[in-house]
Amino acid sequence: MGSIRRLETRDAAAFRALRLDGLARHPEAFGASWESEAEQPLEWFGATLKTHAVFGAPDGDGLVGAAGLFMPDSPKLRNKGTLWGAYVRPDARGKEIGTALISAVIDQATSRVEDLNLSVGATNTRAIRRYEAAGFKPYGLEPHALKVGEQYYAEVLMILNLNQSG
Repeated sequence: MGSIRRLETRDAAAFRALRLDGLARHPEAFGASWESEAEQPLEWFGATLKTHAVFGAPDGDGLVGAAGLFMPDSPKLRNKGTLWGAYVRPDARGKEIGTALISAVIDQATSRVEDLNLSVGATNTRAIRRYEAAGFKPYGLEPHALKVGEQYYAEVLMILNLNQSG
C-alpha cells in the first residue's frame, strides 16, 4: 500500500469502486445510497474529486480507504468544513489507515476553516474513538439522522476547532 494522497480525476474508477463498496456494506453509515451513486457515470465521480479534497489510500490499482473534505460556498458558512465519506475496506482495517486519512483531511482543513465537523453512526464506537483521538469532540446526537428502509440510525455530531485562539 502506498501513502495517503489527494485523489485526482484519474482516480475516479478506483474511487467509485471503493465508494460503492462502502455504501453497499454499510448503508447506515452514509447519507448517500448505493442505488443513487451506482447510477452515476464515472465522470460524476471524477467531478467530485475535482471539486472536493478527497484523500485516498492506494493499493495497487485500487484504493483501500478514502475520506473527503467539503467546504461550503456560502460566505456565512466558509468558517467550517465537513469531513465526509470516510471508509476503509474491512481487509485493510487495523492498520492505521483511517487515522492517516483523518489526519490528511485535518491538514487540508487547517489553513482553510476554523472548525471541522463530522457525523458518525452512534453505534460505531471504533470510529468515534478514532475521531476523539484526533481531537474531535461530540456536541450532539441526531436520533433519526438516517433512515434505511424502515430502520432509523442515530448519529453523533462531532467538531474539531482548528482556530488556535478559539
